Amino acid sequence: MKTSMKLLATAGLVLLVFSVDGFAQGERRNCTRSINARQQRQQQRVLNGIRSEDLTNREIARLETQQARIAAAEARARTSGGEFTVRERARIQDRLNRSSWNIYRQRHDQQDRVQ
Repeated sequence: MKTSMKLLATAGLVLLVFSVDGFAQGERRNCTRSINARQQRQQQRVLNGIRSEDLTNREIARLETQQARIAAAEARARTSGGEFTVRERARIQDRLNRSSWNIYRQRHDQQDRVQ
């Protein structure tokens, strides 16, 4: 009885380790796409703000500059050292988080729109 419980617990542990490892590798492969996808979604949000006249010309310029700087930082990180490290990815994600918040804030503020 005790040996079967130990065997069952060991099998469960092995299964858990392999499933977590596979999940982590899958996440690593999808990280580059997620950064690019986020950049595209944020660019689309800026364009939607332009179309709906939620953004002033100055806000548009600031948001576009911020997006361009993030893209340049990502390009530098990818070309330096041959590997896009976890730390570099975290920095880009942090910048994308701040950028996303800025887009939201600018689209929902109460400034007069320039037409």
